[in-house]
Amino acid sequence: MNENEVWIKGAAMTRFGKHLDRSARDLVEEAVAGALSDAEIASSEVQAAYVGNAVSGLMSGQESIRGQVVLRHTGLMGVPIVNVENACASSSTALHLGWQAVASGMYECVAVVGFEKLYDADKAKSFRAFNASMDLAELEARFGSGAGQGRSVFMDLYASFSGEGGNGAAEASSVDPEDLALISVKNHHHGALNPFSQYRDEVTVEQVLGARRVAGPLTVLMCSPLSDGAACLVLTGKHAGRGRAGGVRIAASVLTSGRGDDLSKATAVERAAARASEMAGVGPADVDVVELHDATAIAELHLYEELGLCRPGDAPRMVRDRVTWLGGRLPVNPSGGLLSRGHPIGATGAAQIVELTWQLEGRCGERQVPDVSVGLAQNAGGWVGTDAAACAVHVLQR
Repeated sequence: MNENEVWIKGAAMTRFGKHLDRSARDLVEEAVAGALSDAEIASSEVQAAYVGNAVSGLMSGQESIRGQVVLRHTGLMGVPIVNVENACASSSTALHLGWQAVASGMYECVAVVGFEKLYDADKAKSFRAFNASMDLAELEARFGSGAGQGRSVFMDLYASFSGEGGNGAAEASSVDPEDLALISVKNHHHGALNPFSQYRDEVTVEQVLGARRVAGPLTVLMCSPLSDGAACLVLTGKHAGRGRAGGVRIAASVLTSGRGDDLSKATAVERAAARASEMAGVGPADVDVVELHDATAIAELHLYEELGLCRPGDAPRMVRDRVTWLGGRLPVNPSGGLLSRGHPIGATGAAQIVELTWQLEGRCGERQVPDVSVGLAQNAGGWVGTDAAACAVHVLQR
């Protein structure tokens, strides 16, 4: 592939949250209109659209043509529309495909959309949809018949990483609950500064530890919530001559699948991070800001090591010493992350890139990280065997 430079010219999203009174189409229309306006590009200039969504089929029954349905009134009908489903990594996968299309020279301008309507009056329906991102036969074998009824079984999985919960299998050394609480305190502090965040209230360590227990050491404030929302990005080639001046360059776009049951392989995150570092020509020490997939507080701690942000065993210290807080050396999840910004699973990957684009362009107000040149996003989805089913890592440069 002739890898031409690919630039993000437009980035927009809805506020994430509980939008029972809004349709998926309504949310997508808001995000698309915002991104096109931000890019100063007309809908008629977009040559293709890549639409990420995970569970509309299970939530609303809408299958097969999800992208065409939500884009119906955006002015994008008529161009190739690619529907992308890859669990929580759906819209970061859509971004990878959009990046490929522009980098190869096939198109000069494409739109990438992520959306999800995960809230429902019947929460059991939402959790069933969420749990479908795991091998269902494995789910029952690992956690027992009826596992995940009324809640996400992924919380049991993450709890098992701490040495507690799940089916009792300890898959990692024990984690101090206060360190997990600090992750939540940090991300809610960041989310309180983000007008697009689902939760905008600060929390204390005592509140996090005292909240309702979900699985193992995890309380509800250590787990990402159900969310609705949409995000959109407009990509162009460097010399496409479209849209506003400036923008942010995609220096690396990498997609991996998990290792499944093959423990001889590195994890999906480790392989994606290594390839992205090679592609962008930067290492962890060069990164100024990170958006990562904090589906739980435990996940964030594990990802510090998997992404090479710290040495093995040093992840808790990164939080205790406020290295990963706003004002620290390497702010992580300045948007509030999944814990506070919210997690409408099909929109999460695109929303991470929206945040990093805004950070690199100095548009984040109170949560702005100073002197940002390099941003890294990591988004994973689903679980099979011993690993995430899919993982995308993107590196953005100003």
